[in-house]
Amino acid sequence: QVQLVESGGGLVQPGGSLRLSCTASGLTFHGYALGWFRQAPGKAREGVSCISSSDGSTFYGSSVKGRFTIARDNAKNTVYLQMTSLKPEDTAIYYCAAEWKDCGYAWKTGSEYEHWGQGTQVTVSS
Repeated sequence: QVQLVESGGGLVQPGGSLRLSCTASGLTFHGYALGWFRQAPGKAREGVSCISSSDGSTFYGSSVKGRFTIARDNAKNTVYLQMTSLKPEDTAIYYCAAEWKDCGYAWKTGSEYEHWGQGTQVTVSS
């Protein structure tokens, strides 16, 4: 049974940093692209970042580019999202997701991802 579990969320002040982790089990981790998504109450789901399986190429949504960094450790079956210079508008539930092979052209939509985690809350507030 496939399971993705996010951790590392919490409360942080504007300008601060957090690192989210997502650990997977029940799948061939190195064969999957891993994405991070977020959703605030009453808002649409937003693609944050994706990292491919084949060459490790990375992709970022425009709102987080230059502030967030995605990385993966295949030996630990874990993908990370390092978040810096956090803003109140980054407040959301953050989800990780897995898609076979590589990040697709429309990775931001999340529609092609096969497996999803339960989410972890990130709150940016002073």
